[in-house]
Amino acid sequence: MNLTLDQVKHVAKLANLPLTPEEEEKYSEQLSKVLDYIEQLNSVDITNVEPTFNVTGQVNVMREDTTAGCFTQEEALSNAPKKKDGMFETKGVFEDE
Repeated sequence: MNLTLDQVKHVAKLANLPLTPEEEEKYSEQLSKVLDYIEQLNSVDITNVEPTFNVTGQVNVMREDTTAGCFTQEEALSNAPKKKDGMFETKGVFEDE
């Protein structure tokens, strides 16, 4: 399948790619070869071939989503170098302390 320069310009416009006339000619040839190869792949008989979704056979193993105990406010703040009003106190982002 040979793409025309107008088709290449249209694809380039959709992709927001500014192309020079030399690039338009170059990509016209290259995209035409890609489309020829896709036509070749489409002509292969795959009626008895099962789809392959995962070639490794690996699956995600997830643990049960369970709740666990959490720290009290006092426990969470027990090792804090600075605390104020029951919260962690940190250096200000825009301060030069």
